[in-house]
Amino acid sequence: MAITNEKVGERAFLRGLYEDGYFPDHVVDQGREILLRLCERIEADRPADLPGLYALTHAATEEFNALEAEFEAAGSEIETVAREEIGGDFRFVATAYGFADADPEELIATRAW
Repeated sequence: MAITNEKVGERAFLRGLYEDGYFPDHVVDQGREILLRLCERIEADRPADLPGLYALTHAATEEFNALEAEFEAAGSEIETVAREEIGGDFRFVATAYGFADADPEELIATRAW
């Protein structure tokens, strides 16, 4: 499914991680794909309210939890810089789809990083 939201289409997800050599691009690529799938799910499911949005963001957060092992295998980890970058992109996605009042912490409440 192609993403139709122009703001999302123009977004360089996880830019800060790509710019930092500590984070291997092939793993960051997987994180970017998680965020793009989240956007596709939001467009397909059209959550009507914050609980509906949170269900989708929690599932995407679980995917990032699983990705932690990939970061570790590549000599990296989801640490403070990565947490901020990932969280910022979740907030961007929520706002881009009309959920500016979403709680930034609740968006990624299921995180293990």
